[in-house]
Amino acid sequence: MIERKFVSEKMREYLVNEYLYKELGPGKYSSFEIKRTPLGERIIIYTARPGLIVGKGGENIRDLTKVFKTKFKMENPQIEVAEISNPNIDAQTMAEQIVTTLERFGPKRFKSVGYKTLQRIIDAGAMGAEIAIGGRGLPGARAKTWKFYAGYLKKSGDVSMSKVAYGLATANLKSGSIGIKVRILPPHTILPDKLTLIDQAKMTIHVEEVKTSETEEENIEKEEEKVKTKKKTVKKKTIKKTKDEQAKNEDQE
Repeated sequence: MIERKFVSEKMREYLVNEYLYKELGPGKYSSFEIKRTPLGERIIIYTARPGLIVGKGGENIRDLTKVFKTKFKMENPQIEVAEISNPNIDAQTMAEQIVTTLERFGPKRFKSVGYKTLQRIIDAGAMGAEIAIGGRGLPGARAKTWKFYAGYLKKSGDVSMSKVAYGLATANLKSGSIGIKVRILPPHTILPDKLTLIDQAKMTIHVEEVKTSETEEENIEKEEEKVKTKKKTVKKKTIKKTKDEQAKNEDQE
């Protein structure tokens, strides 16, 4: 039962993503996030152009809430629009920008488009990026794929699934369709294999002298005297016991 619930939730998220991409159009919508609250489900839509998604007087938001209630069966959806602070680091936005340039100017200069977008991503502060452009629409007799990459990018493991941003878009041209895939490792990402070595020469050890007051010193001396007196009494008792035992043994003999 729990597995079915997780599968149904992921399936609904996929359908919501497809609906938002078709309804809002390329260049406006980047990604979304669903947060479950006691009052209902809060849907955050990330975009580089929040004004186009909100519409005049929030008309588009009202239409989206109706669709989420009827089509996707959400009880109380609350839609929020969040602006992307740096669009050059968003993978979906960069993939859609490549699509617009290819559809506008053609696929002849796809190499310069790939290198320029890659340089923009790296200049924005990304740790690493990869752009893959491929399909029958590229110049040439056969379908091929060109990859442009720079920096440090993880392609396997949990880091590639959770930390690396992924964008996918398709350019429909007269010569054919061209697929664009963009992977970006955002800046300030803490990687598990990153090690920081400490230079022992630069290390400084601070030694502080602990000062005790006169009353504390007197208390310490008194406790030391008590311990000494206890030891002396214990020794005396053990010596007396041994003498008494020796005397008893002599009387029995």
